[in-house]
Amino acid sequence: MPRRLIKRYTPDHDTIRNHKHLQVFGQLLHDPNLWHMNRRSVAGAFAVGLFWAFIPMPFQMIAAAATAIPARVNMPLSVALVWISNPLTMPPMFYFNYLVGTWILGKPVQNGVFEPSMAWITSSIGHIWQPLYLGSLICALLAALLGYLALRALWRLRIISNWKSRREKR
Repeated sequence: MPRRLIKRYTPDHDTIRNHKHLQVFGQLLHDPNLWHMNRRSVAGAFAVGLFWAFIPMPFQMIAAAATAIPARVNMPLSVALVWISNPLTMPPMFYFNYLVGTWILGKPVQNGVFEPSMAWITSSIGHIWQPLYLGSLICALLAALLGYLALRALWRLRIISNWKSRREKR
C-alpha cells in the first residue's frame, strides 16, 4: 500500500499529541504502535475510523482516538477517517442510516420538513432516535468490516504485485 500517500494526508505525531481535545489521553499517546504504518495497523485504523464516522454523535474524533488506543491501531488515520462524515456528507449518510433502521424495525418513515435548527432536532429526535441509531450501528459495523477486509486485501495485492515485479527484474 502506498505509505507515502497515507502519510501525506494524516496528521503528524506532534499535531495529534498537542491537540487540546486529545490531552485527556496523556502518556497513552506515546505508544509507538499508534503511529506504525503496517497492514494490521492501517486496516484496523480504517475499521475504527469508518465505524465512528457512521455514528451520529459529537466529538467523533475523540471516540476514534479512544478506540484506537486500546486496539493499538494507527491513531492519526483513525481520527482522520472520521471526517468522512463532514457537514456535506452527514445529511445523506444519516438519512440512509435512518432508512436502514426503519426497514429493520418495520416502522414507517417519518416524512416531514427538515429544518437545520436545534428546535427541529429536539422536537423530532424522540420519534427518529431508535431507527436512526439502530441503522447507524448496522451501517457502522458493516462499513468497518468492509473497510478492514478491503484494506487487508488491497495491501496484500500490492505486496504480491511488488514481489512479482522484483522477480521479473531479476
